[in-house]
Amino acid sequence: MDRPDPDESRMQLVREAYERSRKTYGYRRIGIWIEREHGIQINHKRVLRLMRKLNIRSIARKRNPYRLIQKRYGAVHGYPNLLAQDFKAKRPNEKWGTDITYVRTQQGFVYLAVIKDFYDGSILGYAMSRNASIRLVLQALKAALANVSTVRGVVLQSDQGFQYQSAAYHALVSQYGIIPSMSRKGNCLDNAPTESFFSHLKEEVLRHIRIKDFQEAVLLVEDYIHFFNHDRIQLKTKLTPIEFRHQFV
Repeated sequence: MDRPDPDESRMQLVREAYERSRKTYGYRRIGIWIEREHGIQINHKRVLRLMRKLNIRSIARKRNPYRLIQKRYGAVHGYPNLLAQDFKAKRPNEKWGTDITYVRTQQGFVYLAVIKDFYDGSILGYAMSRNASIRLVLQALKAALANVSTVRGVVLQSDQGFQYQSAAYHALVSQYGIIPSMSRKGNCLDNAPTESFFSHLKEEVLRHIRIKDFQEAVLLVEDYIHFFNHDRIQLKTKLTPIEFRHQFV
């Protein structure tokens, strides 16, 4: 207990490098700085150990949660932006959109994933969960698949969320011959029709109600989607989405 800490001198160097860098250097740059300024080589693993011992870390960068998600869920699939904001469709099941939003409740967030047909604006499938998981988007897509007879060749627009880059999502769209398309990073306009539905849902229902729990959120969303599909008249067509869809048939 009375012996001096054998790491003390090196910890002083690490602390000096850290402060001189305005707390922005990580263990690799700290090692380089010590060698340049003092001519002392310290293995980068040792520098990292000393930084942990001092309880210091770079304030410039945080761990990338997206990379952690990639590591957890395995292979990542990216797709080109095939629609390029051309959302006009000549027939049902030509162009779809999918996305996730959240519903605030007094007991926490509830997440909603939907599949929207750009031809008539109808919501073909949806799913809700307490987690914005891969399973959530798969359930929404499977719900849509159960409501249509053929989907081969459908272009399905999504954002670059990890759910849509997962191996499970890739496997499901490949199984049914669906062609995935992805928005550009951070560009919500590339999936504007789906974002528009979320806006209507929040402005016309969710904003006016203090939702108690998951069950109430599910009932409200289910009721609104039925209203949106069957009763809400669209200004462009003067028909409801389902009426417009039936006209094509």
